[in-house]
Amino acid sequence: MTQTRLYFTAGKIEADHIFAALGAAFDDEGLPIAVLEVDEDRDIHEVSLYAGDDVDAVEARLRDVLAGLSLSKPIARETLPDIDWVARSLEGLKPVRAGRFFVHGAHDRRKRHSGELAIEIEAGLAFGTGHHGTTAGCLEMLEQVIRREHPRNALDLGTGSAVLAIAVAKLAHIPVLATDIDPVAVKVAAANARLNHVKGLVETVTAPGFHHPIFAARAPFDLFVANILARPLMRLAPQMAEYIALGGSIVLSGILERQRDAVIAAYVGQKFRHIRTLHREGWVTIHLKR
Repeated sequence: MTQTRLYFTAGKIEADHIFAALGAAFDDEGLPIAVLEVDEDRDIHEVSLYAGDDVDAVEARLRDVLAGLSLSKPIARETLPDIDWVARSLEGLKPVRAGRFFVHGAHDRRKRHSGELAIEIEAGLAFGTGHHGTTAGCLEMLEQVIRREHPRNALDLGTGSAVLAIAVAKLAHIPVLATDIDPVAVKVAAANARLNHVKGLVETVTAPGFHHPIFAARAPFDLFVANILARPLMRLAPQMAEYIALGGSIVLSGILERQRDAVIAAYVGQKFRHIRTLHREGWVTIHLKR
């Protein structure tokens, strides 16, 4: 089986309008829709609609939606094979240990040590298997923060495979909101939460940035974790400050060592205090408090 992605580019404001219009137009079918920044300097965003069986009909409706917005876009198609390439590649990966956490694929279940918190990840199309320095750094930092602060309400922004949300739920036994801009990643995240028996604690939602009512409904959070990239994290600093509880902690990663000071400065400007930086494989994980 294959899936077809229909996609085109637009500026951010235009892309946001298109995203809302497509959501309304295709709500009944539940077709995944995503907006992804592909060139920050030139303000280019890619809008994707994952079509079902009748691709031609979906594309015709997509063009109608654009026409209703007085827009005309060259729409490209990409055929996506129904192969779980990441899960297949995991067969050759060794399990990862970070603090008490043991992140593994199905083939390494028996390698868990006594006292470890096992997280089984068959990541599918989503980022985050624990093998990258940023993910492992977040796991180690989260264990320390949770042990000291005992948070009650957490957010994993840009959840990917949900490995970090699962880790928080397993260690702290608290509700975790796990969001991602990519609807495919959100489906994978939900499946991983079920696989790890924390579906009752981890709520997965497709949401770009903080533009979704779920954040206001669930705030304030006393623990954020966001393993994204430095520039988006810097832009999100004011919204992080808005939704974090006073005294709450944030754990940030996806940051190169040379970007560390700029990220910290963005958050200090929002009345956060730098607590600690953890270095791994050229990347850093930063802990700050509001």
